[in-house]
Amino acid sequence: MNSYYSSNPTFYLGIDCIIFGFNEGELNLLLLKRNFEPAMGEWSLMGGFVQNNESVDDAAKRVLAELTGLENVYMEQVGTFGAVDRDPGERVISVAYYALININEYDRKLVKKHNAYWVNINELPQLIFDHPEMVAQARELMKQKASSEPIGFNLLPKLFTLSQLQSLYEAIYGEEMDKRNFRKRVAGMDYVEKTDKIDKLGSKRGAALYKFNSKVYHKDPKFKL
Repeated sequence: MNSYYSSNPTFYLGIDCIIFGFNEGELNLLLLKRNFEPAMGEWSLMGGFVQNNESVDDAAKRVLAELTGLENVYMEQVGTFGAVDRDPGERVISVAYYALININEYDRKLVKKHNAYWVNINELPQLIFDHPEMVAQARELMKQKASSEPIGFNLLPKLFTLSQLQSLYEAIYGEEMDKRNFRKRVAGMDYVEKTDKIDKLGSKRGAALYKFNSKVYHKDPKFKL
């Protein structure tokens, strides 16, 4: 049995994380300005390698936590990227994941330590290797999932206005939505609850703050937006 394994090549198994945040009506991506070779000084996704004692999912969670300090974050596997020449350093097969985080909750010191920055999704710099393909696939997967499951709420603060909610989904889908129709759909969602708190940052009158109630949603998990 040993000869069966030893007669075949071994590869590095990498992890790449496409980390989305939402700020001021725009989707953002957390990118690294690489301070190591290969491709030093260029822009890339946050990555790492699967260790001997880890599953692929656990490695992805560790890589994300090492950069952001966050745990129990919404993550989903995008796919496997294994072109022979995708990494000029070594033969690396990478499994990509996308994550949705609240842009106000991450560990800023850790992010600074890793030389990482938030970049507007519509103004991305040139990314290394096959990272542009990973981002494109992650965006499409997120768009599909956001239409049938309430994953978008992971990008919002615990309390949010309906205007913030609408601008989030406009950013995810890349298109404007009719305000009246949007609010009509939200009004039919029992799990989007109005609180007694008011956000006065946007205007003197202020706007009602809402919250997502996951317990109510899981009792009747129907979502379409």
